[in-house]
Amino acid sequence: LDEAAASTVTLGAIALQGIRRADPTLGESMAVIGLGILGLLTVQMLRANGIRVIGVDPDPRRRTMAMEVGAIAALDPSESVPTAVGRLTDGFGVDAVIICAASPSDSIIAQAAQCCRKKGRVVLVGDVGLNLNRVDFYAKEIDFLISCSYGPGRYDPVFEQGGNDYPLAYVRWTETRNMEAYLALLAAGTVKLEPLAPISFPVEQASTAYACLKTADERPLLVFLSYPIAPGPSQRRIALIAKPGSAKAVEVGILGAGSFLQAVHIPNMLAQPDSFHFRAVMSRTGATAKAVASRIGAAYATTEVDEVLADSQVGLVVIGTRHDLHGELTLRALKAGKAVLVEKPLCLTEAELTEIETFYAAHPNGPLLLTGFNRRFSPVAARMTELLHGRSTPLMASYRMNAGYLPADHWTQGPEGGGRNLGEACHIYDLFCALTGHLPVKVEVQAIRAEGKQWRRDDNFSATLRFADGSVCTLLYTALGAKEHPKERLEIFTDGMVLEMDDYRMLSVAGRRAKGWQGNQDKGHKALVTALAQGLKTGIWPIPLEQQIASTRTSLWIQRMLGAVLSAGSP
Repeated sequence: LDEAAASTVTLGAIALQGIRRADPTLGESMAVIGLGILGLLTVQMLRANGIRVIGVDPDPRRRTMAMEVGAIAALDPSESVPTAVGRLTDGFGVDAVIICAASPSDSIIAQAAQCCRKKGRVVLVGDVGLNLNRVDFYAKEIDFLISCSYGPGRYDPVFEQGGNDYPLAYVRWTETRNMEAYLALLAAGTVKLEPLAPISFPVEQASTAYACLKTADERPLLVFLSYPIAPGPSQRRIALIAKPGSAKAVEVGILGAGSFLQAVHIPNMLAQPDSFHFRAVMSRTGATAKAVASRIGAAYATTEVDEVLADSQVGLVVIGTRHDLHGELTLRALKAGKAVLVEKPLCLTEAELTEIETFYAAHPNGPLLLTGFNRRFSPVAARMTELLHGRSTPLMASYRMNAGYLPADHWTQGPEGGGRNLGEACHIYDLFCALTGHLPVKVEVQAIRAEGKQWRRDDNFSATLRFADGSVCTLLYTALGAKEHPKERLEIFTDGMVLEMDDYRMLSVAGRRAKGWQGNQDKGHKALVTALAQGLKTGIWPIPLEQQIASTRTSLWIQRMLGAVLSAGSP
């Protein structure tokens, strides 16, 4: 099969899904309104189904093409199309109309209904005005159907991103199988592109190709862009013009230029040019890597992790991929001798955590590791730490996180994210370690199973941690609350004193004549980056390794206790 022809597979799948929605049977008559590329492909595939096809389009050249590819008639919509359709169908009207046109006019949908027989079907593939006239549809009981893109599976992340196919016995024609069927029709010659008079341009003339589509007297229906075949392996690294950096700054390589990194860590690092200078950006999509690298002045963009890890100039790796890759990439970066800032969680499995522990047991002076537990660096947490210094009794702490609802098919709820306990609640286990100054020694968990399959077990739970100094800290994590209510609140009781933190905006103190804190919400992201800069210079880790390990292990313990199944949509 010719590669240029095969490149039309998405167009073919869209046209084919419209036909599936029309549910044609051998010998029926159907009209296709709009004879652009989708309409003409639809005409050919309807003919392959044994359908008598009537085309409708204002462009005489397109009407001629429709006749060449098998339509029995091609009508001008400025004339009385319903009357002409009646003459061609013994006065009954067509069994179905497939609309492939694009126009804001409401007249197209009205015309489609008027062309149908009683109990006919109208299928919308294109984009037209939808102010329906009830009279057009009511008297003949016409079914109106929408066709969604390539077919079942489209816009479903479980199907498209997770690679989970629908069973053929229950969903015969998915978007994938529609594409396969269209390619088979092309290969067999049942669908032909030659009558549509496609033209081709080398990609270097792309601007000419687009201008041709806009300005030519006889605009082509189909334009191909041809790319040169590379003589060797594909290029995985693009060199860019790097911004000069301070000689004192560490060279930074980014693995995974996600939205959080772009919005938070990267701006905070750019604000400290004497500490950080970006050298490389890696992303699984080259366009993203290049765009981010160009914006921040990095020396190169790449889609290969090894390009960054093998770069001797890179001293710090920042990991911002989805959660399931954190553990593996952290270990690879550490073994390559790079310091690491990894967004939380550190990892999603006990095996990965053990490997990281084993690495540091064998390399006690190994590179600095900082997990993105930013809450301990917030101004509120810093003030609480000052007030708790020198306490004489264990503390009791109660943390409430009104996390809000996330749909079960959100990526953080599936295998890539690990769920809300591993992906978000881990912040609070680390904060407890920071405030007590000790490690947890015992964990107890309770959870509810709310009615409905939209809830996972780690959407609504409480976890109580006992620490080595006798302190007891409880996290109440829930997705059942109202989003209008503040998200996070912490109360601490110790030495006749009560500390109350409200959503990282305010800290009040009772039982002691001491100032609290008040300001704009600040969860410590900027201070974390500052602490990282200091740690790289002094060798003093912002968060001790044992606390990073303990917080991560606590989240893994709790996950096992909750019994959550790490798959999208599991309750």
